Formats: sequence, structure tokens, C-alpha cells
Amino acid sequence: MTDVLLVEDDLSVRDALMQTMELADLTVTTAGSFLAAQPRLTRDLAGIVVTDIRMPGRDGFHLLAQARAADPDLPVILLTGEGDVPTAVRGMSEGAFAFLEKPCDPEELVETVRRALALRHATLEARRERGAMDGGDAAARMLRGISPQSREMRDRARAVARGTGAVLIQGEPGTGTSKLAEVIHLLSPRATGPFVKRSAPALDAESLAEAIMVAEGGSLFIDHIDALPSALQHRLPEDEVPENGGVRLLAATHRDPAVLVEALDPDLFYRLEGLQVHIPPLRDRPGDIPVLFQHYLNLACEQADLPVPDVAPDVQARLMARDWPGNARGLMNHAMRFAMGLPDGEMTGTPRAGLADRMRAVERSILIETLTRHRGQATLAAQDLDLPRKTFYDKLTRHGLKPEDYRPE
Repeated sequence: MTDVLLVEDDLSVRDALMQTMELADLTVTTAGSFLAAQPRLTRDLAGIVVTDIRMPGRDGFHLLAQARAADPDLPVILLTGEGDVPTAVRGMSEGAFAFLEKPCDPEELVETVRRALALRHATLEARRERGAMDGGDAAARMLRGISPQSREMRDRARAVARGTGAVLIQGEPGTGTSKLAEVIHLLSPRATGPFVKRSAPALDAESLAEAIMVAEGGSLFIDHIDALPSALQHRLPEDEVPENGGVRLLAATHRDPAVLVEALDPDLFYRLEGLQVHIPPLRDRPGDIPVLFQHYLNLACEQADLPVPDVAPDVQARLMARDWPGNARGLMNHAMRFAMGLPDGEMTGTPRAGLADRMRAVERSILIETLTRHRGQATLAAQDLDLPRKTFYDKLTRHGLKPEDYRPE
């Protein structure tokens, strides 16, 4: 990935500038003219542009105009050896991010480039988030979380959705098995068909038959499949390819799949054994808790027409230090109380975290947030936190975090 597109016609100056930035761990791509740089000026450029103003042919102002035409949010840093104020004013008025005089002070150049890069990364991240919500697939829109476990769960859901056989979803109470089932349906070839949800304890022969009929051409989700009477298990829909109609069976359980052999007919058990998706509990992915809590808080405030309150780091630390036996459902309830200014509502018998635990949780949440914002780029994250690289990596090791886990999927 290119951090900087450097456009400079003077080879010796170009090499010097490139060396300065590469010594600061920046990735530089060079061009000697407007024409050489023009094809790289796109909305998808992940980095920023540093360009000389005075160049043969079309100058840096032409390049600035081209860059803003391609993407008005693309930062462009202008360089000039003349240092005249009118030129600087013109560049800034036409949308340049910054204006530097050659020969550039190395520290000032690197610091300005890093500021521009931080803005670029934030802009692209915001676009990606909007794209995930507006145009991304159902897994990106509906299965939130930044942890490696959440990414693995989304990937697993996408893979399972491509199949045609029955699916077993396993997760503790409150983890959202029905939502995951809906995601699999929406990602599957049956997405245009109905998605029908039923709870096994409430089914009898007549209601099961009706559910199968309503779900024709789509998916039937049976929650608590282990509670379905044996006589009804034989009446569940068989696996069929979408072109032939029929119904795809999606089932969920809170129990360990390994013990389901005792509750299910062997034929059904082995049908469900083929394609499985596990939803990890919140206590195994504390890095997701601040993200999910903020999402639920935004929803609660929107529904109640309330302003969204700030969530202080110590509040995040307390949230991350809890086990959340109710998982996402419990976190959602807590967000609703928080939005309305009601008491903390911590569960009776659940001890509050001590100072050391809270401080560790705060540090971990800050590391995760910074890695996520910088898309797993450890050097930028360490600089953002004003930490030496060794100290930063020591902290990552202490918290079991890896930069590569926070790079784009």
C-alpha cells in the first residue's frame, strides 16, 4: 500500500525526499511529472500526495485540481522552492492540505505527511463503514465487532451461506443466534425467498407443517432445536438445491453440539453436523464490547429521542471487565438504561472490577481502538499513542493483541 505519491521532476530532490520519508517507515511511490502521476490519482488511493509546484508542462496546481476532481477528500501537500506568500495562499485556497518550502525540514515534512495520512485513513474508514451499512453484505451490516473472533464468525457465515445443506448455529443465550441465521439466509441463494422463524418448544405437527409451507423457496429457522420432539424431527424439510424450490433448514442451540446426539435423531444430527457456526460469548471477545455498546446506545437514544451521552474510558473499562452472562442481550439492556440515565444496573452478585483490572481494561480498549483506527498499522498506532515501538509491542503482547488482526478483511 502506498502512503505517499511523491511528484517531483528533479531526480536528486525526489530521491532525497523519498529517502526522508522511507526512513520514517512511510511507503513512497514516485512520479516525475503530472502525466506520470495522473493515472494514480483516484478515489481509491489509500495514501496522500506530495507534489512540487514548479514542474515542466502541467504544474502542481494542475495536479492539485486533478486530485480534487478525483476525490475532494484526497490530501495534497504542495512544495515550492520560492516561498512566496501569494503562491502559498493560492495553494491553500484551492484546497491544498499544507504548503512546505524546499528544502524541507525532514521532521516538518514527516509530521505534515503523518497528519495528512491520519486524515486520509479516517476518511477512508468512514467511507468503508458507510459502505458496510449501506451497500455491504449482510454479515458486515448485521454482525458487528472488531475482534478476530467476530471476523472469523462473519467469514464462517459467508462460507456456510454458499452451501445448500442444513446449518447448526451454536451460541449461549443472548448471543443472537436468530440474527446469525438471518444473515446466512440473506447471503444465500435463497435470499429473495422468505425467512421464517419458529421456536421448537412451541411447535406441533400442524404448526411445523404450516411453517414449512410458508418458508417454501426460502429458509426455516428452528430455535432450540434440541427441544424439538422426536416425532417432529422426521418432518423437517430435506436438503434441496434452490433451483428445485424446497426449504433450507437453519437450526440453533445453546447446548454443546457434541451432546446433541443424545437429543436428536441420528439422521438429523448428522445433517446438522456438516455445517456449523459458533457465536463466541462476549467474555471471550471483550474488544467488541465498546463497539457493540456504542451501537446499542445509539439505537436506544434514537428510539427514545434522546441525545447520545459520552461513554467515558472508565465506563468502557467496567463494561469490558464484566462477564455478561446475557451476552449481547444483556449489553443491549444496559445500553438502554445508560441512555435513560437510570442506575448502573450491574447484576446482583457481580463484583465490580478493582482498580488494576479497570486500568488494564482501559489500556486494552485504547490499544484496540487505536489499532482499529489505523487499520492494523503498528507504526502509526505507536506514534499516535506517543509510545516507543518496543514499548508498544510489549503492551500488545501483554494483552494478547496482534496488529494483523486489525487490518482490513
